[in-house]
Amino acid sequence: MSYLEVTKDVYKEAALTPDVGLCCTTTPIWQFPGLQIPTIMQEMNYGCGSTVHPRDLVNNPKILYVGVGGGMELLQFSYFSRQKEGVIGIDVVDEMLEASRKNFVLAEKQNDWFQSDFVTLKKGDALNLPVADNSIDVAAQNCLFNIFKMEELKKALEEMYRVLKPHGRLVMSDPTCEQPMNETLREDERLRALCLSGSIPLADYVKMLTDVGFGTIEIRARRPYRILDPKHYATEEHIYIESVEVCAIKDPMPEDGPCIFTGKSAIYFGGEDFFDDKKGHVLLQNQPIAICDKTAGDLKNINRDDIFISESTFHYDGGGCC
Repeated sequence: MSYLEVTKDVYKEAALTPDVGLCCTTTPIWQFPGLQIPTIMQEMNYGCGSTVHPRDLVNNPKILYVGVGGGMELLQFSYFSRQKEGVIGIDVVDEMLEASRKNFVLAEKQNDWFQSDFVTLKKGDALNLPVADNSIDVAAQNCLFNIFKMEELKKALEEMYRVLKPHGRLVMSDPTCEQPMNETLREDERLRALCLSGSIPLADYVKMLTDVGFGTIEIRARRPYRILDPKHYATEEHIYIESVEVCAIKDPMPEDGPCIFTGKSAIYFGGEDFFDDKKGHVLLQNQPIAICDKTAGDLKNINRDDIFISESTFHYDGGGCC
């Protein structure tokens, strides 16, 4: 049985019998005025972070969510896209799609603004999305793509890039790991399905996105996630896994390479009111500005003693240099 078939079985079981904490951390659930999330949706929140960011969700966006879970994030997205078929949910597991449909009936009773036809559920594969080219404003996946091996991951990212409109956003939450994993862990099909042994280094994850063509990458959060220890897993050392929230924007690729925001800032503290690098970046006197890693490198190369560049915080929330 392939790891993709094992994954389907794992999530078929999770759809039929909700399993709190099946594969992922318990994360805070966005609460918005007038939004009530049914308990069953919270119990079926099989994600390692959140892909719902209000600043992405303006002007009634068309939203795609791959891997529906219990429908919680689909409901949250609908809060911002209150239109018929405004949100499309894709899943390959029939039982998960059916569970979400039932959960939306409960959500409709608890939320007077919500209508089930705000969400369209489709059976489909992340590697071959049943969605038209350039038709989606915001695409999202939560703790799904880390399950894929590298060739499948590349294909899944290419599919997301294909369906997004120009300047559209792919918002993702996935586990990452900076330590090498042995082949026993990598090839353990159930551990991969449980969002553990498919984790790759963050830099590799980002490169996969830029190789597909995304011109802007935002690292929005990086948190502790899991430990694989020798007592419970086939490893001789403790392996530390983190979860990250990343937004990849379908911007044109700059000639000098992608803009990758990892939470760095620049502060100018010289004698003038501002510093202008003549490349489109104006630093006001003692006012921090978020900068991408590329701009950070350019500013360091100027070799000024009145500009401070912070280290990466791996938390970026907009308002940057590019």
